[in-house]
Amino acid sequence: MKESKGDRAFTIFNYIFLAIVAVVVLYPLIFVLSASLSNPEYVISGDLWLWPKEFTVEAYEKVFQNPDIINGFINTLKYTFFGTLLNIVMTICAAYPLSRRNLKGKGFIMAFMVFTMFFSGGLIPTYLLIRDLGMINTFWVMIIPNAVAVWNIIIMRTFFQSIPYELEESAMIDGAGNFRILWSIVLPLSLPVMAVMVLFYAVGHWNSYFQALIYLQDQDKFPLQLILRQILIQGQADDMIKATSESFLAQKLSVEGLKYAVLIVANLPMLMLYPFLQRYFVKGVMIGSLKG
Repeated sequence: MKESKGDRAFTIFNYIFLAIVAVVVLYPLIFVLSASLSNPEYVISGDLWLWPKEFTVEAYEKVFQNPDIINGFINTLKYTFFGTLLNIVMTICAAYPLSRRNLKGKGFIMAFMVFTMFFSGGLIPTYLLIRDLGMINTFWVMIIPNAVAVWNIIIMRTFFQSIPYELEESAMIDGAGNFRILWSIVLPLSLPVMAVMVLFYAVGHWNSYFQALIYLQDQDKFPLQLILRQILIQGQADDMIKATSESFLAQKLSVEGLKYAVLIVANLPMLMLYPFLQRYFVKGVMIGSLKG
């Protein structure tokens, strides 16, 4: 079918618009990568735009030689892995019963859960509760308080409801119980929405720093994002100090290159995770959000 001039013009406009959006989205990431591979003097002077100047990997060498950064990276991996695992288990355990037709009172349960989305207990009562539970400055304080998200339960419940009920009836005729149906039928068919949940939860745990800032006291338990925050604050503090000594300038250059390298190291794992889940992402979000 031959395109009209209006269709061709619209297609060209879409390409141009999407190209502009891609540049706007990608440029900050490319700049940070270039800054981490450049001489910090060019970054501070504002002479760096796109490509690295005086290519160097010194900042990355300092990142991987810094014990605090390495320890923070390992802590973040542990928080993300165990936190996401608990999140998925808890979300499935909540969403599956709520998707059953014969569950009595599920309307009230859902209304109560949705209520908690809009009205929380507040920061101070939550802190006092966690303190009374003895979780302050422990590994579990980074995992248990965020064990489940109501919105994700709604998405997964809606996806479970979209699975044909005839499949479950056939399994029941063969003598399968609820746990067998969940394990053998529902979960294998729910890979798209589970991949979406893994991505949502993992990104949330990976980027979390405010919770650690409030509840953690020992630096050896700090996640990478909190270490990055300290580096950025140190860089801002250095900018406020007026000095001309060579040692100060050297330290400032070191911090400037280090913070960009840490930004890349901190975001690279999530950027590498997304391509593996991309084929599930759109399907999982659309079916989980719109059906039901």
